[in-house]
Amino acid sequence: MSERVTPDIRIVDFAPRWRADFARLNLEWLERWFVVEPIDREVLGDPETHLIASGGRVLFAVDGDDRAVGTVALKHEGDGVYELTKMAVDSTQRGGGIGRLLMLGVLERFQALGGRELFLESSTKLTPALTLYESVGFRHYPAPRPGSHYARADVYMVWHPPQ
Repeated sequence: MSERVTPDIRIVDFAPRWRADFARLNLEWLERWFVVEPIDREVLGDPETHLIASGGRVLFAVDGDDRAVGTVALKHEGDGVYELTKMAVDSTQRGGGIGRLLMLGVLERFQALGGRELFLESSTKLTPALTLYESVGFRHYPAPRPGSHYARADVYMVWHPPQ
């Protein structure tokens, strides 16, 4: 089954006008499935400091009305290691391929940055997200990741580019 994609969705880099959307989109799923942890509030409240200033990126899926309907971030851990984090799609837009567009956009940015390792932490509760991650080359490793920031993380994956 192929995913439908709204043709007017574009992937754009962070702009201050979408800061509140970064928090809104992520808090929606965090509050639905988990408890919002202190690290979440820090990052969502100030992505410029916690993600962008260290060499990371924040991307948005923006519709034809210039509304942010999805987001994803790269957090630079140093030495070419990045965490894929804070991926969210508006609950009214899920299942339409926006997550895949965000994923392809963030993988492109990771490669353009010359990253050497890309990992993510997730939860077995988020089956559609895990399926997406697996479909683009993320492989499972024993969880939790050493030094994990998240109590909810019971999935640890590392990206292996398709050959």
